[in-house]
Amino acid sequence: MNQPPPGQQPNPPQNPAGGTPPPPQKKSSTGKIVGLGCLGVVVLFVVIGAIGSALTGTSDTGDTSNKPAPATSSPASDPAEKRPAEEPPAEKPKAQSQTEQFKSFVEKNGTAAEKKAVKHVTRVQGADKQNNILDTAEIHTDYTGGLLGPHGGNGKLLASAFAEWKSSENGLVTVYDSAGEILANGNF
Repeated sequence: MNQPPPGQQPNPPQNPAGGTPPPPQKKSSTGKIVGLGCLGVVVLFVVIGAIGSALTGTSDTGDTSNKPAPATSSPASDPAEKRPAEEPPAEKPKAQSQTEQFKSFVEKNGTAAEKKAVKHVTRVQGADKQNNILDTAEIHTDYTGGLLGPHGGNGKLLASAFAEWKSSENGLVTVYDSAGEILANGNF
């Protein structure tokens, strides 16, 4: 067989059936796909976290006006100049729960049917935090039967009363029965 001159590549071997040999196999890119998939998941969690913190509206403004000033003592201070001890602040009245607030609102402003229906409310959630983007609230009752049960009308009354109590640009209140099934819902 003839050897090629130095610096030149030998001719590729010919396929016995004639023609050129098949192209070399491509490397698998499974590692790239898995790596990019993991990166995508991490980016997704970061984006969700950023949106969540933006919606909760938490921020540190650095306001220290409510923090007590540090106590300073100087050796030259005269005991006669001491201020009298401050009295503790008067006790604040106990804050009402969302359920109590809703019930008292309906008792003051509701119709007779709403007043009767509000006696079946066991818990109200989501009425205190609103951002006017997507506000959701829940009213839990001791009614039974779900959406098609006999108390669906009472659920609508409660949703309507809630809409009179709270308002949002994009709010949804859902009324549940004692088994956790939806009785009614409405916008507020």
